[in-house]
Amino acid sequence: MAPWAGSGRLWRVTLGHASTRPFPPATHRERLRRAAREATDRGLEALLITPSHDYAYLLGYLAPAMERLTCLVVPADGVPSLIVPRLEEPLARGQLGELADYLELEAWDETDDPFARVRQRLGAGVGRVGVQDQMWARFVLRLRAILEPMELVEAGHAMAALRRRKSAAEVDRLRAAASAADDAMRAITDERLSGRTEAEVSRHIGELLIEAGHDTADFAIVGSGPNSASPHHDPGERLIEKGDAVVLDIGGSRAGYGSDTTRTAFVGEPPPEFSALYEVLQRAQAAACRIVAPGVPADQVDAAARDIIAQAGYGEQFVHRTGHGIGMETHEEPYIVAGNAEPLQPGDAFSIEPGIYIGGRWGARIEDIVVCTEDGGERLNTSERDLYLVT
Repeated sequence: MAPWAGSGRLWRVTLGHASTRPFPPATHRERLRRAAREATDRGLEALLITPSHDYAYLLGYLAPAMERLTCLVVPADGVPSLIVPRLEEPLARGQLGELADYLELEAWDETDDPFARVRQRLGAGVGRVGVQDQMWARFVLRLRAILEPMELVEAGHAMAALRRRKSAAEVDRLRAAASAADDAMRAITDERLSGRTEAEVSRHIGELLIEAGHDTADFAIVGSGPNSASPHHDPGERLIEKGDAVVLDIGGSRAGYGSDTTRTAFVGEPPPEFSALYEVLQRAQAAACRIVAPGVPADQVDAAARDIIAQAGYGEQFVHRTGHGIGMETHEEPYIVAGNAEPLQPGDAFSIEPGIYIGGRWGARIEDIVVCTEDGGERLNTSERDLYLVT
């Protein structure tokens, strides 16, 4: 359960320059072709993509986001084009490599109007254009004005359809990221936690994630004692002490793909009441993992965990969805939540992370990344799921 971006709880430790580490040019050419087909299938005549994870997914590098417009134009029919500021052209050509031959790369000068360049690329008679979800408002408003009467709609559904089904190579990267996060989790739960502040342990987990092979350490929730009942707790100066439950939710990025795993520890011997709560949680998490298979609706995975927790009397204390998709972003489709009846597909990668939170006392969560395979599901995280007893 990674914190949401911009919450103040998201922090980052970076080792050098974190690259998306592109796949071979043929992979990105095929992704661009698939994007054009997806646009056609959704009644769109083009997709407009600015620097973002969508941009990196299609082109293999993440251009800097700035006040100067960089825009990838993917027509439903025709050659994709990349409109970049003149000063960014050398970077774009260098990062694109052979892929540059598949695109029409157009650089604009400081006195040019890049939005007019986009209109020229789209041509006349275009009706509906998909705009990348995280495009800055300043760009959307300028495009809307200059492209009128074209209709601008969200491109998110089209891009999500492309990105949610992970290839074998993408799953390999997710598996490596999960393994690195497992190494960091094993390391921190082998250490003494009592007498240290939550913030100190959180910072150290960031170091452990980098040591284990992450390019970036993006978050490390450490919620101890009553703070363990806050799913997105911001680690503070509270000292961890004997008798505390400690929720450890950690993750980052490795080779452009994310990790996200949660384990729960207890300082000293847990009382029977907490052990009983944790046993319910383990059964719920295992049941949700077992049900994963192609064709199973996402909300049935949620129900598999939620029903067990509710039957044990903790239904009101499970306050969030069971999971979220993961890939180049820590939160992406599919979402494992009540009401999402969309069937799982091979290649879907997502968290399964039920939690039980007793306000003012303690909480617990178990989280694994799971990939839907052709005949079931694979847990990518392999660290121990029993309650960690620590000093």
